[in-house]
Amino acid sequence: MKEKQRVLSRLPKIDVFLARPNVVALADSYSAALVKEALQAVLHQVRQAVLTGLRMEIPENEELEAMISGHLKKREAFRLRRLINGTGTVLHTNLGRSVLSEAACRHVAAVAGCYSNLEYNLEAGSRGSRYSHLTDILRELTGAEDVLVVNNNAAAVMLALNTLISGKEVIISRGELVEIGGKFRIPEVIEHSGGIIREVGTTNKTHLSDYNKAVGERTGAVMKVHTSNYHIAGFTESVGADELSGLAHFHGVPLINDLGSGLLLDMTRFGLPYEPTVKEALDKGCDIVTFSGDKLLGGPQAGIIVGKTEYIEAMKQNQLLRALRVDKMTIAALEATFRSYLDEDRAVREIPVLQMLSLTREEAYAKCERFMQILQENTLPVATEIVAVTDMVGGGSYPEYEMPSYAVAVTIEGMSAAEMERRLREAESPVIVRVQHDRVCFAVRTINESEFPVIRKILNNVCRDVLPAE
Repeated sequence: MKEKQRVLSRLPKIDVFLARPNVVALADSYSAALVKEALQAVLHQVRQAVLTGLRMEIPENEELEAMISGHLKKREAFRLRRLINGTGTVLHTNLGRSVLSEAACRHVAAVAGCYSNLEYNLEAGSRGSRYSHLTDILRELTGAEDVLVVNNNAAAVMLALNTLISGKEVIISRGELVEIGGKFRIPEVIEHSGGIIREVGTTNKTHLSDYNKAVGERTGAVMKVHTSNYHIAGFTESVGADELSGLAHFHGVPLINDLGSGLLLDMTRFGLPYEPTVKEALDKGCDIVTFSGDKLLGGPQAGIIVGKTEYIEAMKQNQLLRALRVDKMTIAALEATFRSYLDEDRAVREIPVLQMLSLTREEAYAKCERFMQILQENTLPVATEIVAVTDMVGGGSYPEYEMPSYAVAVTIEGMSAAEMERRLREAESPVIVRVQHDRVCFAVRTINESEFPVIRKILNNVCRDVLPAE
């Protein structure tokens, strides 16, 4: 213990150390109070290391300065950070799902950095509605009578049900009682909305007659949920929206259709399987259609409700809307995203999600070649190879569909794939990759070409950390 006390006696005095030129410079960049706090934290860390036997000497002044600087950088760093997605999963829920278009980012920045006419009617010079900014454009894109936007699709479903069927029964097929994700389940959403579930049919087969038998005096609505995050194959049967709308309207109740992922254009043009668009659902007689903004639509997180004016007006009067409403940045991002969809070819050019989904196998290979050329510019001590992979759409969309593609496999001699993956993930600009056959693979579908030089720089740092000095 005496030896440890001897070592600890060499700890610098706080006031003296704060006067060192490099520390004064840090105080100019941050603040004197923050630097003093960082110094105290570093000295406490060193003291504990000595007392537990992890250190036998006090660090030199230069090392202490570096430790203070590192502490300050870590303290000041944002917790929510941008990163590079090299997994090949386009709508990666853990990585933020949709990447916004440049137009959407510009519009959000313009609106967020100053005052806006969020709830102000410039023509009338009086209070307006925040939802009016999206009404006309969504009417044009979908053919809907009216529009409402909330903070996510679960909220959209909750608001619609709470408004239209509170205290009443909602008829729904057993095969559509899905779990949306994060353990949010349609049955529980219905129950929390105040509705009563009336299940019909079986898991694999539901007929129109099943719905018809279930309709009664307590029926508030018929509901259809698109099973976008799983498929039942084999001996199955379900009822289409066109048949359900006829039945619902015959009995004088609305048909609510939860599409999950909101499609505004036909995805078969990219080789993906057919999925119904929002316009198709409305054309088939659905009274209310709900969908997400941050999935296949390629916009920000939002729950979008389109349909008949009488039902949406009722939702606007629901006190629950206040708790679910979206802010100016979400509306700005949605408006810019929807504007791209006014021309389908423009949408494919401008919206990152559509760009990634439309990437062909041949284009992916060529992109890998360009990536490898960038990696070879600095003669990095790495081995690279183009390998075949299968990418995923993600986000609960097209769960069984795999997109044939290519990735660049990178290996560093003397470093395991697991160690390399960790170092890339913990880099100042994190890179998230997949490990396949004990090799780190960069799936180029989800990597922007502007990020290629960034990855090269990060790999250069990884190599420098492991290679012996000459």
